[in-house]
Amino acid sequence: MASAEVTAGDEDGGGGGGRVRGRRGCEHYDRGCFLKTPCCGKLYICRLCHDNKEDHSLDRFKVKEVQCIQCGKLQNAQKTCEECGTVFGEYYCDICHLFDKDKKQYHCEKCGICRIGPKEEFFHCLKCNLCLSLSLEGHHKCIENVSRQNCPICLEDIHTSRVVAHVLPCGHLLHRWVKGLFLGYRCPLCMHSALDMTRYWRQLDNEVAQTPMPTEYQNMTVEILCNDCSARSTVQFHILGMKCKSCESYNTAQDGGRRIPLDSSDQPC
Repeated sequence: MASAEVTAGDEDGGGGGGRVRGRRGCEHYDRGCFLKTPCCGKLYICRLCHDNKEDHSLDRFKVKEVQCIQCGKLQNAQKTCEECGTVFGEYYCDICHLFDKDKKQYHCEKCGICRIGPKEEFFHCLKCNLCLSLSLEGHHKCIENVSRQNCPICLEDIHTSRVVAHVLPCGHLLHRWVKGLFLGYRCPLCMHSALDMTRYWRQLDNEVAQTPMPTEYQNMTVEILCNDCSARSTVQFHILGMKCKSCESYNTAQDGGRRIPLDSSDQPC
């Protein structure tokens, strides 16, 4: 399976901007109200505006009241101001208390948060516990609760991030923005090949064939473990790489000492 950027991002992940009457929203959101935080009673445009300035986190689900940016009316959380008719958000979720312009968002009950859609282009994988592109339905490797861990590169949360996740062939996830920083060819979690390496393996075949080992190493064998198919095999040692006998991948690791046949020496190196 080729890797693809196919997870649905969390819609409520932005922040920034303080309380300024009449200024609509912040750099991340087009919304017409402030949230009254149930934890400290202050007014913030979004939960991360709050989290960036306070020493505690705002629980988005516990928000009950909002203040209109136009008339200042404090009222129950709802889509439209009951006093002046200001629309707080083209999209409003009364569970997450998310207000924003329409981005074809939808609330996924199984994820527990709002996602950027459109909804009909995604499905919720029960084992991965994550919304994925329909193109992956029945065609991806499931890892239980895969998004409930941090990105292994930037160490930021994946499940509630607005940043789209990059799905590797092994099923693990990386944030899209760190993909360009990911210089290796293997998943940093399981060491499985994260790219289609077929052409490179065939090139390595040629390089191995054209690079004979010194005489004292020509009969040396080594036990290897393949990171791609998990097969174990005994192969001829070569400094450029050792190919798995099962899947022909060079993504292998030495799994034991090097040995020379008994007619030369019966001692491990």
